[in-house]
Amino acid sequence: MTKSKYIKLILILGSLTALSPFSIDMYLPGFAGIAKDLNTSVANVSMTLSSYFVGISAGQLLYGPLLDRFGRKKPLFIGLLVYILASLGCVFVTDINTFIGLRFIQAIGSCAAAVASVSMVRDLFPVKDIPKVFSLLMLVVGLSPMLAPTFGGYITADYGWHTVFFILMSMGVLILLAAQIGLPNTFKPDTSISLKPKPIITNFISILKEPQFYTYCFAGSIAFSGLFAYVAASPVLFMDIFKVDAKTYGWIFAFMSMSFIGASQINSLLLRKFTSEQMIYGSLVVQSIISLLFLVLVMNDAIGLYETIGLLFLFLGCMGISNPNTAGLTLAPFSKNAGSASALMGAIQLGIGALASFAVGFFVKNSMLPMVVIMALTTIMALIILILGKQNIKNTIATSPDEGIATVH
Repeated sequence: MTKSKYIKLILILGSLTALSPFSIDMYLPGFAGIAKDLNTSVANVSMTLSSYFVGISAGQLLYGPLLDRFGRKKPLFIGLLVYILASLGCVFVTDINTFIGLRFIQAIGSCAAAVASVSMVRDLFPVKDIPKVFSLLMLVVGLSPMLAPTFGGYITADYGWHTVFFILMSMGVLILLAAQIGLPNTFKPDTSISLKPKPIITNFISILKEPQFYTYCFAGSIAFSGLFAYVAASPVLFMDIFKVDAKTYGWIFAFMSMSFIGASQINSLLLRKFTSEQMIYGSLVVQSIISLLFLVLVMNDAIGLYETIGLLFLFLGCMGISNPNTAGLTLAPFSKNAGSASALMGAIQLGIGALASFAVGFFVKNSMLPMVVIMALTTIMALIILILGKQNIKNTIATSPDEGIATVH
C-alpha cells in the first residue's frame, strides 16, 4: 500500500469515526439555549445526549450483520442517509420529546459509519498493525472534541443552536460522498450469513464466548464509560457549577481533548517497547489512582476549577492509551465475522456508556460528586475484570517491536 493511499484511507476512515463525536460534542455549548427555546430544563436536554448513546448502541447490533451480509458500502450509504435526514429534522425541532426521538434516529444512522470504519480497519490492515491504525484514527477523531465544542460555542453564540445541526447535516453529506468515492469495496458480501434473529443472536453469542473478546471488550468498555460520564456532566459541571460561559466551556472541552489525542499518539511509540496487554494494565492502574484521588478531594470539598481540569486531563489521557489497545485485542481473533464482532464491541461500549450518561443526567445537579463516583467505580471494575479475565484467555495476543500482534500459544 502506497503512503498516499494509506493517508487517504486513514482520513476517510477517521471522518467516518469522527461523525458521532461531532454529533455528540458540537451542540453541548448550546444546552442552555436549547432548554430556553424548548421550554425545558438543562437536565431534560441532557436526555437527548443519552438517547443518542442508546441509539448508537442499538444501531451497532443492527449494522454488524448487515455489513457482513451485504458488504460495507451499501449499509454505510443507507445509514448516512438516515443521519442526514434526522439532522435536518433537528434543525426545525420545536419540542424536547421530538428532539430526543430525532437524536435517537440520528444516532442509528451515524453508527453505520462507526461500525463500517472499524470493520474496514480489520479488512484493510494486517492484525499486527491494528492498534497503530486505531491510534492514528484517534488522532483524526481526536480533533472532533477539540474543534466541535469550540466551534459549536461560537456558532451557538452568533447564529443559534439550530445552525449546529445544519452543519452536522452538511458534514454527513460530505462524508457520504467521500466514503462512496474514496473507499474500496473491502469485503465481499457473504450470502451464507442469515439475517434472521436466531442465527444473528447465535453468532453474537459465539463471539461473546471467546475469552479474549469478553475480557478486553468489557474491561475496555467499562473503563471508557468514564468518558461518557464526563461528557454528559460537563455542561452542568462547567457552565452551572463553575459558571463559565459557552465559549469558555468550548475551549475547556478542547483542552481536555488534547489529553486523549496526545496519549493515543504516545501509545503508538510505547507499543515499540511494551505489549498491548502491558499498556492496558498500566493505564488502568494509573486511571484508578487518579479517580480515587479525585474522589477524595471532591468528598472533602478541596478542589476548584483548575484542579478539576487537571485531574480530568490525566484521567482522559489514561483512556487514550488503553482504548486503542483494548479495541485491537478484542477484534484480533476475528476475520470472517469482523463486522459482527466490531458491532458487538461497539454496542457493549456504547450501551455501558449510555448507562453512565443516564446516571449522570439523573444525579448530577449541583455537585460533581456523582460524576466522580461513577468514574472511580467503573475504572476499578474494569481493572478487576481485566485481571480475572486474562486467566481465561488461552491464546494470548502479545505486541512486540518485531512481531506486532501475534498469537502466542
